[in-house]
Amino acid sequence: MRLAAPPERGRANDALLELLATTLRVERGRIRLVVGATSRDKVVEVEGLTLDEVERLLSLKRGRGNR
Repeated sequence: MRLAAPPERGRANDALLELLATTLRVERGRIRLVVGATSRDKVVEVEGLTLDEVERLLSLKRGRGNR
């Protein structure tokens, strides 16, 4: 995912988690950054959704031309 937020003081991480919460239609508190706070590569955990559900919802979003 590409973000406009600068990678300063966690702004990009916060923007990523907000974007994922909106895209996956879950509360922001159900998503947390597990690995990669200072890296371009991130691992997130989404409470209440399986990996298959997350991948399906993200692919639906990508299919509409939004990345």
